[in-house]
Amino acid sequence: MGSRAFDMGPPDPEVLPSVMRQIVEEADQDAKLTLLRAHPDLAGKLAKTGALTDESTSEQASAGLDQCTEEEFSAFTELNERYKTRFGFPYILAVRGRHRTEILENFKARVDNTPEVEFREALDQVHQIAALRLEALFSS
Repeated sequence: MGSRAFDMGPPDPEVLPSVMRQIVEEADQDAKLTLLRAHPDLAGKLAKTGALTDESTSEQASAGLDQCTEEEFSAFTELNERYKTRFGFPYILAVRGRHRTEILENFKARVDNTPEVEFREALDQVHQIAALRLEALFSS
């Protein structure tokens, strides 16, 4: 799925986010689910062990997720497990510009969504994350 954007020639920072979005949206359900499942848990074990990508580490740290209290970490752990059991993929949220308490409240609200609503929301969040990362990449 990802290589299709680069098959189109040199990336144009103005249109690349929409091209990538279109490629994802045209993919079948299995490919979309694979994309969603590739995301790490927020404030999860990978974050605690330093095994996230540099981008994920920076984004989670900017939201204070690396400074969770034991109670907050416990809440994130419980919600991560509940969410993955219910939906089959991790909770995804573009965390840049948000605080961990806001993220935790969003997480609590979304865990009770219907599978259809949450699948759409997770894809929309992936698109937002991609757009923010591309913006940062091309503005450097």
